[in-house]
Amino acid sequence: MRLNVFEDRYRALVEHVLSQPKPERLFGITAIREGYEVGAHGVQSLHTTGTLMQLVEASRTHDGRFEIEAVGRQRLSLLRMHPAGDFPVGEVELLDEPMGENVGKAMLSAMNAFGHYREQIEDLVDLDFSDDWPDDPEWLSWSMAADVMLTMAQRQELLLCTTSADRLRHLAQYLREETRAMQALPSLPATDLARTRWSPN
Repeated sequence: MRLNVFEDRYRALVEHVLSQPKPERLFGITAIREGYEVGAHGVQSLHTTGTLMQLVEASRTHDGRFEIEAVGRQRLSLLRMHPAGDFPVGEVELLDEPMGENVGKAMLSAMNAFGHYREQIEDLVDLDFSDDWPDDPEWLSWSMAADVMLTMAQRQELLLCTTSADRLRHLAQYLREETRAMQALPSLPATDLARTRWSPN
């Protein structure tokens, strides 16, 4: 994930993270459930399941912003927030992820659904998809989720899956639904425009 960091509190967060040794340059992200990232009203509430991120690249621009690249490492559960300070701080619990039942079948189902999705996409637009899928079911689920076009609600549902097999089954369902939608309405995919409310975030 590449991020453009411009708000004072998040610039302070990046400066704090950069002060840590490289293996410990970690921070958490969660999606906004209600409210806005910037503006007078601000965030009203957050989703409590998010991601532990590791900062891998950062550069400061001439106007003081940061352009950073971070990699997701593990799911987390946000227990409580401590808003006072230069940047938001939360207490979290890191979430383990078992493979789950029938994971081999779930992997095959997801890859099969992705194959049909890819064929439909390539008939409409010029996109370059990965052909080198990982053998590990957890990495496969996240790699596939990064490659397909999903709504924010769908991505949050994937985060809530407690096993790799469950996430792969969700992905297979999303891919089949999107493939059918593109077959019926060839102007797709445009999930971020057509299936979500407009937001300035």
